[in-house]
Amino acid sequence: MSLINTQIKPFKATAFHNGDFVEVTEESLKGKWSVVFFYPADFTFVCPTELGDLADHYEQLQAMGVEVYSVSTDTHFTHKAWHDSSETINKIKYPMIGDPTGQITRNFEVMIEEEGLALRGTFVMNPEGEIKVVETHDSGIGRNAGELVRKIQAAQFIAENPGQVCPAAWQPGEETLAPSLDLVGKI
Repeated sequence: MSLINTQIKPFKATAFHNGDFVEVTEESLKGKWSVVFFYPADFTFVCPTELGDLADHYEQLQAMGVEVYSVSTDTHFTHKAWHDSSETINKIKYPMIGDPTGQITRNFEVMIEEEGLALRGTFVMNPEGEIKVVETHDSGIGRNAGELVRKIQAAQFIAENPGQVCPAAWQPGEETLAPSLDLVGKI
């Protein structure tokens, strides 16, 4: 069963955000487009490259009305320590959620049970809290924030333009498709 078009499940957690510890719940993610970005662990190798890439795109995502939440099974205290000790992680402005119980990680079905760590999972929710994009990677494969931006742009476009769909590699401003009987076999 896919999580696509399902509602985000209830949770309550603490995040490190802009020098403070803040509470985050599923309700925090509603009312705007949201990205929940799972990664295995703080103080690792591929993770800081991904989180840094996401930080480099954060201003653009904010301009698109998108909030980003990174999540690992580390605590919010560990997130603060990593933020304070790593030049790459120090540039992060989005909330870093601690999930030491694994509740959120299990809610999104990305828990590696035998390790107590998350897979690399990316989830995009619309303002109603429905999951519209699901992407899961093996731990050794880093993600690309630029491609995530494109996927969110496509999700926002189809939400604003019912009856339209975005073809492969679509970029804002390019032609979309209006599925119909007339298009069958002509693409």
